[in-house]
Amino acid sequence: MSRYVLDHRLEGEKKRLALMSQLLDPMHRRQIESLGISHEARVLEVGCGNASMSAWMAEHIAPEGQIVALDLDLSLVDNVRAPSVEFRQGDIVTGPVDPGGFDFVTARAVLHHVADAEAAIGNLVANLRPGGAILLIEPDFLPVSVAEPIEIRTFWSGWLAWSRTRGIDYHIGRTLAPRLAAYGLKEIEGTAETAIYNGGSRWADYWRETITELRGDLVQSGKLNDALVDAFLAQCADPELVDPDNRIYCRSRECAGQLTR
Repeated sequence: MSRYVLDHRLEGEKKRLALMSQLLDPMHRRQIESLGISHEARVLEVGCGNASMSAWMAEHIAPEGQIVALDLDLSLVDNVRAPSVEFRQGDIVTGPVDPGGFDFVTARAVLHHVADAEAAIGNLVANLRPGGAILLIEPDFLPVSVAEPIEIRTFWSGWLAWSRTRGIDYHIGRTLAPRLAAYGLKEIEGTAETAIYNGGSRWADYWRETITELRGDLVQSGKLNDALVDAFLAQCADPELVDPDNRIYCRSRECAGQLTR
């Protein structure tokens, strides 16, 4: 099984993922709504986390269909009440969930963590029925290369160096379109959204929670030190801070007959 650096059972992870849902769910919903998914669709969400999107899709996107929500760890969905959502524990790297069995497949903030992104993307695509649609949302941290002040830019440089040692690809977003095209998908579109935020905002709170959880590993790696981490956390509490965080998503609607492997 693949393993995430940010394990669901880490102290504070429930709060951190709740913040992520508040920040990213609105954009995720907009993109799904633009695809015109059938109300009777069979839908797969990979990396469902706290199930905020799966529960929403069951009510608003496919109320007459079925939602299958997959994650390595289902500990955060114990109290979720969504009768039409079927939760499954599994690893998308090891194989498709139901080959050719879904009208719509989506995954958010999953591929940059997995050990074999190519295998994961192939398995995501393999779940699609001919004519189905796939929506992937992943990061591209290009904007942090121009972050100000210099202490913040230096922190992000160390963060990216640390992430590479942990097998995390924070630039994978820019590769989604060609990766999907390689599987014969058509009508591929890619769009980037960048959040510019102040200290004390929800984005700053999200990063404060994330860095606090990972602080020990960040410093132990030698890519960052306590002084840089402290400077970053102080800036997260400063309303004058403006810092970019980039999310890039790629969505595709493919033609019938082009999903055989």
